[in-house]
Amino acid sequence: GCSDSDGVNMYGLDGEEMWYADFNKGEGVVALPPFADQLGFPENYGAAVGNQGVCKGNLATFIQAYKNPPETI
Repeated sequence: GCSDSDGVNMYGLDGEEMWYADFNKGEGVVALPPFADQLGFPENYGAAVGNQGVCKGNLATFIQAYKNPPETI
């Protein structure tokens, strides 16, 4: 969830999505099927919001430092 267009931050295990922070809705969402043990992640949404802020700050610094060079082919 580091770009301006990304609206989620996902946590998973073995390639399966377990939980994600939906920044557009402002909440954390458990993505496990009903038959799985439901896990609670009460503090993860706040952590995801904080991590997104750090990531965006770092991204802005990197873009400025590298002046957004073109991708090499």
